[in-house]
Amino acid sequence: MTSKVDEALGYEQARDELIEVVRRLEAGGTTLEESLALWERGEELAKVCRRWLEGARARLDAALAEEEEEEGAGGSADS
Repeated sequence: MTSKVDEALGYEQARDELIEVVRRLEAGGTTLEESLALWERGEELAKVCRRWLEGARARLDAALAEEEEEEGAGGSADS
């Protein structure tokens, strides 16, 4: 479950923290418990990023659909 703090993270903040988590995991030198905590944090951050990207895609799709509607309505009025 994503916390309220995670929900308030912007895309860039979540992405940057996720990059740091991955870097730390790849570097090694952490205990199993620390590695698991990092992995779990990474999963949460990935969800935050995914939600931002899905939201952006939905907004883009809506804007494109609206533009097509306007073009379609304009085109039929000219005929």
